[in-house]
Amino acid sequence: MGFFSKLIVGLLIVELAYLCGFFSPVLPSLDPGEGWWGKNNKTTSTKGDVTIRPFRISFDEKKLQDLKGRLRETRFFESFEDTNWSYGARADQMKSIRDYWLNKYSWEKQEKLFNQFHHFETKIEGISIHFVHVKPKVNVTQRVKPILMVHGWPGSFYEFYKIIPMLTDPTQYGGKDSDYFEVICPSLPGYGFSEAPHRPDFDPRDAARIFHILMHERLGFKDYYVQGGDWGAAVVGFMALFYPNNVRGHHSNFITYQPPLFPLRALLGSVWPSLVLSKKSDQDKMFPFGDYMKNLVLEEAGYFHLQATKPDTVGHSLTDSPVGLAAYVLEKFSFWTNPKYPHRSDGGITERFSIDDLLNNVMVYWISGSITSSMRMYKEFVDNVGVGNPYDQCPVVTPTGVAVFPYEAVRIPEPWLHYRYKNLVSYTDMTDGGHFAAMEQPRLLADDIRQFVRKVENM
Repeated sequence: MGFFSKLIVGLLIVELAYLCGFFSPVLPSLDPGEGWWGKNNKTTSTKGDVTIRPFRISFDEKKLQDLKGRLRETRFFESFEDTNWSYGARADQMKSIRDYWLNKYSWEKQEKLFNQFHHFETKIEGISIHFVHVKPKVNVTQRVKPILMVHGWPGSFYEFYKIIPMLTDPTQYGGKDSDYFEVICPSLPGYGFSEAPHRPDFDPRDAARIFHILMHERLGFKDYYVQGGDWGAAVVGFMALFYPNNVRGHHSNFITYQPPLFPLRALLGSVWPSLVLSKKSDQDKMFPFGDYMKNLVLEEAGYFHLQATKPDTVGHSLTDSPVGLAAYVLEKFSFWTNPKYPHRSDGGITERFSIDDLLNNVMVYWISGSITSSMRMYKEFVDNVGVGNPYDQCPVVTPTGVAVFPYEAVRIPEPWLHYRYKNLVSYTDMTDGGHFAAMEQPRLLADDIRQFVRKVENM
């Protein structure tokens, strides 16, 4: 028997042993716990202030004058010739964006755009939680389904502004009369207009608990749907795990789950992909594995390592310089939208997004001064949960739908997801789009959410 034959037999034996339970991990507790993140010590009342108050986004004139002054005084450097965005955001491109931001960006128009939907805030576990809440106009006989949609980094609630009308007024966008949703889009704590935790250890599990309190206790939904990408995917994933009796369905466009014996699968698949995944379309998501790791870890994980170790250090620069903040954020809208875009002179950032939309997302961070607190999520996750997320081994029984966009950095093949998601209702290979799906491809994402929810409702 040759070496590779022995390797294959050995791997099959290990896989069989795993399926028989010989390598069953010790699963973490699924108790969502409790927390207190306010400035002061927890009060004797665990409920505290439970009111929901209207909230309005305001471009305060004093803050605007400060922003304009900083934009005028920006110090630029000289980029290399012919490097495109391979070294990051080019200085000449950022100067052009600075000029637009200062001279053509309509502050009054964008403030009205932000406030086109109803905004609210409420106090949960000692911090103020901001959320957008949009109800559809329907008659009393129509059933409306509540859905919580959660953003990630470096996004914001603004990512969902194009998809909200498609879910609340579906018949105008190719949906059916039974597809009406009531949409709730919160800001993650420490992002945008949700107050940042005032002590360490706040991670996606805590955000999941807070958002369940928002949906179940504050807004009064007995059950509801959840959807998310990036950190939002992690948060709604924990909600599906912790609250299966309340989360009616869980939809994600960013699943990072690694199946049992992942290193062995990666090793074998690098040599013989068809032994690991039968479909060519699934093999292409993971192999060649060297290219996968090069793109994901070596070229794109620098920001992750920085934010998972010393987020406050870079936070000083990003909080002080609006152009620095814009460059740091917009660079992600280049590679994460399409890995080919950094090879273009303009980074491809306006191929799928308008400058106004890109700057609106940056403005959420600048006005609120939240970029540093947003980056801390990485450190808290690594310190408290771990890169090898032990919760990945906990089975999820909540009906799950997954939308896989072709230019997303992480695309997990469907056969591997069945190890964890015991009720995988829908898995869709999308035709176009990248990481910021709701903002880039709202129609495609809305269609996939609708078909997934129809399947759940008919179960």
